[in-house]
Amino acid sequence: MISEVVLRQTHDCCVHPFIPDTLWFKMKKHLVEYLCCPECRQELALTILEGKEEILEGELRCSEHHVFKIIRGIPRFVESDHYSRSFSFQWNRFSHIQLDSFNNTKESEQTFLEKTGFRLAELKGKLILDAGVGAGRFSDVASAFGAEVIGVDLSLSVEASYKSIGSRPNVHIVQADIFHLPFKEQIFDFIFSIGVLHHTPNTKEAFLALVPHLKTGGEIAIWVYDSYTPFKKITDGIRKISTRLPKRIVYYSSTISIPLYYLKPFRKIFEGVFRLCMHKNWRWRWLDTFDYFSPRYQWKHTYPEVYSWFIETHLQEIAPLAAPVSMKGKRL
Repeated sequence: MISEVVLRQTHDCCVHPFIPDTLWFKMKKHLVEYLCCPECRQELALTILEGKEEILEGELRCSEHHVFKIIRGIPRFVESDHYSRSFSFQWNRFSHIQLDSFNNTKESEQTFLEKTGFRLAELKGKLILDAGVGAGRFSDVASAFGAEVIGVDLSLSVEASYKSIGSRPNVHIVQADIFHLPFKEQIFDFIFSIGVLHHTPNTKEAFLALVPHLKTGGEIAIWVYDSYTPFKKITDGIRKISTRLPKRIVYYSSTISIPLYYLKPFRKIFEGVFRLCMHKNWRWRWLDTFDYFSPRYQWKHTYPEVYSWFIETHLQEIAPLAAPVSMKGKRL
């Protein structure tokens, strides 16, 4: 399992001043009701080593003797963050920049609505999977409107999301591989994945791995990068270099977007041609620029391509959404 040294270092460098330490990293006991072994699909038995209703340390074990650790309140179903290490780096440095509950905006709420097509009034009391929780940006929105949210991520961004929103009684954070999810089938009322699937080794296969966990009558929505993006040859060429550089070099190089924002006549060029973020918040500019040039995988897709995935999984009421390329469907 992930070494305690790595986890401790990640935790120590990302302490957030607004969340009491006593609320950090406690798994809610009833999360086990939704879990199963990702290897054999058997039920998991919980052993509590520290904590009671909220578990700080423990183990999850199936009848086939697969064992998974609960480390500082987060169930760990993977041994490392593998190809997602840029996101482990990223979200533990930009842990709350995009969370509406921290920046006092509704920007993430608006993005959530645009890229899922869900109605906030429908979320209350529903069980939702956030596939690729990152720092918790969209789980923050869904949980604020009364949904019970399970945020899953391969990366150590789970540390950041738990610090920001994990103390909420209706939020669970799990570290797992999207291709081998540790959840029972047909349990989620809603599933969404915004800007995540295209950062896996295979976008389509990642999507296909989500659908079995959706209830009959449940809805799933995804947003992936658009292959029609202008000037993509330029940015793809830059990424051939940037993805091979040490993350810290890309991290500090991404600060170039901060001062360029003030060259107002050239903003559209910086953003459209070179994919430098031109958000009004300077930290957001830095974050999004790093986010684009750092990840190992970055696939781009079309509406017809994504539509074919929804058809293949027998989803109904398929609806393309306004933000390219976003789509939702229902399991009937």
